[in-house]
Amino acid sequence: MIVYLFRILLLAAIILLVYSIIQYFRNPDRLLNNAKETKGFYYLDERGNSKKNIRFVYKGCQFEGEKYVGTTEDSFEIVDIHVTVIDPLELQGLTRDDLYFLEKELLLRYPHAKITWKHPINKLLLRN
Repeated sequence: MIVYLFRILLLAAIILLVYSIIQYFRNPDRLLNNAKETKGFYYLDERGNSKKNIRFVYKGCQFEGEKYVGTTEDSFEIVDIHVTVIDPLELQGLTRDDLYFLEKELLLRYPHAKITWKHPINKLLLRN
């Protein structure tokens, strides 16, 4: 009887271990930090929740966007996104074309949105 109980507990421990490993690799914050370290692009957003901010990483720089709901011609949509950078020192090396790429990615997901870049990013866009 004790042997069967031990086997059941061992099976439960293995299932818990596998579940924990899967949850670790699917963790969005870990994926965001991994993209930051590898200087890649990763976009994290809950489209159904307008109160949750957009977070994304591009070329090692982490951004955060606040979504605002408004009206379009026939429905309520996200109409305004204010994008800030988490650490302004990470902006080093980012070009205007990189910001246009990020704007295009945001507009693909929210076509009715007006993107507003906050300081110091807006200074790069205003210069000619």
